[in-house]
Amino acid sequence: MATIKTRQRKDGSLAYLSEVRIKRGGRIVHRESRTFDRRTQAKAWAESREKKFAKKIPVAKRSLNLTQPTLRKVLEKYREDISEVRPMGRSKTSSIRFLEKCEIARMTACEIKSSDIIAHVRSRRRSGAGPSTANNDIVWLRVILRYARAAWDLPFDLTVIDNASEVLKAEKLISKAKRRSRRPTTDELDALTELFERRDKRRSNIPMNDIMWFAIHSARRQAEITDLLFSDNDQKSQTGAVRDLKHPTERGRIRRFKYTSEAWEIICRQIHDDNRIFPFESRSVGSAFRQACKLLDIHDLHFHDLRHEATSRLFEAGYSIVEVQQFTLHDSWGTLSRYTHLRPEQLEIRK
Repeated sequence: MATIKTRQRKDGSLAYLSEVRIKRGGRIVHRESRTFDRRTQAKAWAESREKKFAKKIPVAKRSLNLTQPTLRKVLEKYREDISEVRPMGRSKTSSIRFLEKCEIARMTACEIKSSDIIAHVRSRRRSGAGPSTANNDIVWLRVILRYARAAWDLPFDLTVIDNASEVLKAEKLISKAKRRSRRPTTDELDALTELFERRDKRRSNIPMNDIMWFAIHSARRQAEITDLLFSDNDQKSQTGAVRDLKHPTERGRIRRFKYTSEAWEIICRQIHDDNRIFPFESRSVGSAFRQACKLLDIHDLHFHDLRHEATSRLFEAGYSIVEVQQFTLHDSWGTLSRYTHLRPEQLEIRK
């Protein structure tokens, strides 16, 4: 459907704005306009554009190759588009790939209703997913479909997700992830140390005892540990560098950090066959830690909890917020406080 509007320019001459709107299923799927000096030109252009769109898919949809793409096609195209600019994180990629396999992904994206999203979440909860995991699906659906609206003019009504989210929250089927406060106990660390020492003596491929205690003394993340380089260390200042530091918006950040004396001691006894200090796969480290916890019947302890432990130990040792940030590389106190769970018995009463 085209409309032609007459407008007067500053010099007094007339201009004719021709606007073309293409509808599919009662919704506008494409809109474009152009200004001409003559009404006949504006009308001819509008007619030619309408004829073109009557035969072909809308220009804005060519990136999806479909006038009515399924949600799976939208998810796949989103991964392709974003990956061309910068690599997506493993967690984000995994979450989106999982959604692509769900029943809701077979539906035409623009035909998805609030009831469909609610049904999807109920199915997820029945299969064992927790409220925060199910909420993660809603988060990614909103992010990706908002992107599709802006980048491809996909006419999806985002209130569909908002309405479903309100109902799901009210029914407590989704919720934000709870902040973890788990710290390993002394007995758990003793048991893990004993197990890893026995394995390391048998020339285990991964020196898990050193890696575990390095994590506790350095506050480094699992993926950061296996990427640290000898060449980035400065012996005089006992500092190292984290390349591509984890950040929600920035990529490729390199930040220097301070080693504790215990962490530096562990670094110094590693073999220099490779520039990487711990030349192992991050996933293998995580797998070895999980298997050890399972063998020792240690429940709900994650490798990342060692970073919690490290941060708390630094505060208990008397370091200030600014000093702790030089070890952990947290950007703000608000973020840092999430990992700080002090044990009252470790604090000294000031007189």
